[in-house]
Amino acid sequence: MNPSTLQIVATVIFAIALVHTFSTKFFERLAHRQPAHAGIWHLLGEVEAVFGFWALVLIVAMAVLQGHESAVDYVDTRNYTEPLFVFAIMVVAASRPILQFCVMLARLVDRLIPLNGNVSFYFTVLAVLPLFGSFITEPAAMTLAALVLRDRFFQNNLSPKLMYATLGVLFVNVSIGGTLTSFAAPPVLMVAGKWGWDSTFMMTHIGWKAAIAVGVNALAATLYFRKELDALPATDNLSAGQRVPGALVLVHLAFLGGVVMFAHHPAIFMGLFLFFLGVAHAYQRHQDRLILREGLMVAFFLAGLIVLGGLQQWWLQPMLMSMSETAVYFGATALTAITDNAALTYLGSLVEGLSDEYKYALVTGAVTGGGLTVIANAPNPAGMAILRHRFRDETVSPLWLLVAATPPTLIAILAFRLL
Repeated sequence: MNPSTLQIVATVIFAIALVHTFSTKFFERLAHRQPAHAGIWHLLGEVEAVFGFWALVLIVAMAVLQGHESAVDYVDTRNYTEPLFVFAIMVVAASRPILQFCVMLARLVDRLIPLNGNVSFYFTVLAVLPLFGSFITEPAAMTLAALVLRDRFFQNNLSPKLMYATLGVLFVNVSIGGTLTSFAAPPVLMVAGKWGWDSTFMMTHIGWKAAIAVGVNALAATLYFRKELDALPATDNLSAGQRVPGALVLVHLAFLGGVVMFAHHPAIFMGLFLFFLGVAHAYQRHQDRLILREGLMVAFFLAGLIVLGGLQQWWLQPMLMSMSETAVYFGATALTAITDNAALTYLGSLVEGLSDEYKYALVTGAVTGGGLTVIANAPNPAGMAILRHRFRDETVSPLWLLVAATPPTLIAILAFRLL
C-alpha cells in the first residue's frame, strides 16, 4: 500500500469521526454545563450530525491539499441515492396510515402467539417487523418497528437495560432480516446482480438461517424481560378517534410501494415523495407530524459516511482480500462496526474469481455485524433518531449498544456458521 497524503488525512479524519460517535454523550453534558454555547454542543452531540460534520472537515482539507475544484469534483462524483432513499422511505413509512396498517398486521400475528398482552406484542415487533425489511426495504422496516416500539413500550418508564437490549436486538434483526430477498438489504444489493444471487438463492442459502436467528433473538429478549413487560400498561398505538380511512391507507401503501420499486432512481422516487407530501397535506387530519427533521438528519449522516468512506478503499480492500474464508467472515463482522456494511460487500464485488464460500462469508459477515454500532448498517440511524429521545440525556451510549447487540450477534454467527 502506498497511500497518498490525502488518503492518510482522510483516514485520520475518519478515525476521529468514529471516536466522536462514541463521545456524543460528553457533548450533551457540555451543553448543560455551558448553556452559553449549548447550541454548538448539542449539534456535536447529535450522532446523526457526526459524519456530516467531519465530511465537511475532509472537504476543507481536500480543498487545501488539492484545490477547491478537486474537492468540489469529489463531492459531485459521490452517489447519494441511498441517503435520499432513506429520507423518503422514512417519512412515508412513518405516516399514520402506514403505521396503522403495520399495527393491524402485527395484531393479526400477535393473536397466533401463545403469550399474553405486551409480552406477545413485543415478541411480534422484534420477530416479524424486521423480516418485513426483505420486502419493503430495511430502512422502512426499521422505521416502522422503531415507531411501534416507541409508542407502545418506550413511552413508559422502561429500565435502561430493557431499552438497550431492545435496541440491540432490533438493530441486529433488521440487519439480518433483510436477507430473505436480493433487493432489500444494501449489502446484498451491492453484489446480487454481479454474482447472480436472485431471491430464490437468498432464501435457500441465507434467508432461512437469518429468519431462525431473528426468531431466537426476539424470543430470548422477550423471555428475559417478560416480568417487566407484563408489568407495563397495555396501551394501544392508535385510539379509535385516529383511525384512517381504508382508501387513504391504500394510497399511502401505493406511495410506499412506488418508492421501494424505484429505489435506484432518485428522480422518480423523489418525485413520488413530493407527491406524497401534497397528499399528506391535503388530508392533514389523518396525519401525525411527518418526521422530516429526523429523516433529513439520517440522510445527512449517511451522506457524510459516503463522503468519508470514499477514501478508505486503500486500506479496506487489501485487508479483506488477504483473508481466508473463515477470517473474512469474522473480519467483515468486526469491520462492519466501524464502516457501513454495504461498503464492505461493494469492495468484495470489485474482485474477480472469488470462491462461492468466500462470497457467502463476506455477505453474511457484513450483515451479522450490522447491529453492533449506529454506523454499521444504513437503517440504524433511522431507528436511533426515533428512539434516542427516550434515553437519558436523549443520547444512546455506543458502548452499551455494543454490549446489548453482542448476544444477538452471537446468535446470528451461530446461525450462519453452523446451520
